[in-house]
Amino acid sequence: MTDTVTNSVSSGLNSFVDFLPTLLGAILLLILAWVVATVVKKAVQKGLKVAGFGKLLTKWSVTNSQEQAETTIDSLSQVLYFLVWLLFLPGILGMLGLDAVARPISNMFDTALNFFPNMFAAVVIMAIGIIVARFVKNLVYNLALTLDVDKWVSKLTTSKSAVEAAPSAGQKSTMAKVLGNIVYIIILIPIVTIALETLNIQTISRPIVGVLNQVLAAIPNVIVAVILLAVGVAIAKFVGELLTDLLSSTGINNLTKLIKNSGNMNFDIAKIIGQIVAVVIGVFFTVEALNVLNLEVLNTIGSAMIAYLPLVISALIILGVGVVGGSVLGGFVTKSTGNKFAGESLKYILIVLSVFMALDQLKFATSIVNLAFILILGALSVAFAIAFGIGGRDFAKSQLAELDKKMDKESKSPNDQGPTL
Repeated sequence: MTDTVTNSVSSGLNSFVDFLPTLLGAILLLILAWVVATVVKKAVQKGLKVAGFGKLLTKWSVTNSQEQAETTIDSLSQVLYFLVWLLFLPGILGMLGLDAVARPISNMFDTALNFFPNMFAAVVIMAIGIIVARFVKNLVYNLALTLDVDKWVSKLTTSKSAVEAAPSAGQKSTMAKVLGNIVYIIILIPIVTIALETLNIQTISRPIVGVLNQVLAAIPNVIVAVILLAVGVAIAKFVGELLTDLLSSTGINNLTKLIKNSGNMNFDIAKIIGQIVAVVIGVFFTVEALNVLNLEVLNTIGSAMIAYLPLVISALIILGVGVVGGSVLGGFVTKSTGNKFAGESLKYILIVLSVFMALDQLKFATSIVNLAFILILGALSVAFAIAFGIGGRDFAKSQLAELDKKMDKESKSPNDQGPTL
C-alpha cells in the first residue's frame, strides 16, 4: 500500500517536472505577448498623435473635434493591443496543451491572412479607380466649361428672352457638373465590379456584380435615350418657333381682333399652335426614348401615351372652340341686345358644354360625366320652368293673350274683304 502511494507521488512529481519547462515557456510567451502588445499600443498611440493624424481625422470630417480625434486614436491603439494578444494566444494555448481551444483561433487567423492579399488588391484597385475617375471627371468638367455647354443647353431648352438674360450664380455650370458626375459614375462602376471580384467572396460579390453588370449594360441605352430626348427637345423647339413665325407672317393673329372685340379676349393664336405642335413632337421623341431603354413597363407607358394623344388633342380643340365661341357669342349677344345677363349666360353655358364634351372625349369617368351633365341640364330646365311658371305667370299670360289675338286677327282678315268687281 505504501509502495503504491509512493509510486503515485513519484509519478506526479515526474510529470510536473516534465511539464515545468512547458509551463515556463508558456509564461515567458505570455510575458512576451504583453510586452509586445504594450509596445505596439504605445508606439501607435504616440506616433499617430505626433504625426498629426488627429488633425487629419478632423479635416476629413471623421471626428468633430481634436479631443474626439485623440479618443479615436486611443481606441485604435487599444484594438491593436488586443490584436497582438490574439496573435500570441494560439501559441500560448498550444504550449499548454489546449489545442482544441487554440485551433479555431489559428484557423481564423489563417483565413484572415489568406484573405488579406485579396483585400489589399481590392483596396488598391478602388484607390486607382477613384483617382482615374476623378481625373476624367475634372477633365470633362473643364472641357464642358471651355465649350460653354450650359449656354448651348439653355438655347435649346429656354426661350429667347431667358437666353438673353444673364444666368444666375446657382445655375452656372450646372450641365458641366452633371456631365462630370455621369462620367465619374460610368468609370467607377466597372472598377467596383473588378474590386468585388478580386475579394473572391462569392456570396457577397455575385449579386452585387450581377446588378452592376446590368447597370453597365443599360448605360449605352440610357445614353442613346438621353441623346434622343435632347435631339427631340431641340427639334420640337425649332419647329414650334418656326411654325409660330410662319403663322404670324400669314396674319392669323388678326383673327384675335374680332375675338377681342366680341368676347373681350386677347391671345396669340400662332404661338398657341406652335407650342402645341412642339409639345406633340416632344411627346413622340419621349416615347421613342422610353422604347430605347427596352423596359416593358416604360414601353407600355409609351404606347398608352401615343394612343391617348389624339384624344387629348381633340379635347383641347373642343375646349378651345367652346371657350372662344362662348366668349364671342356671349359678347355679340350682349352688344346686340344690351342685356349683359343673357350674354354671360350664353357664354358660360357653351363653356360648360365644351368642358363636358372634352371630358367625354378624354374617356374620363364617362358615365359619371354624362350623368352629371343630364342632372345639371334637368335641374336648369326644372328651375326655368318653375321660375317661368310661378314668378313669370302674369307675363306668360299676357304674352299668350297677345299671341291668341294676333292669331285670331290673321285668321279673320281674309274673310273681311269684299268681293272684287
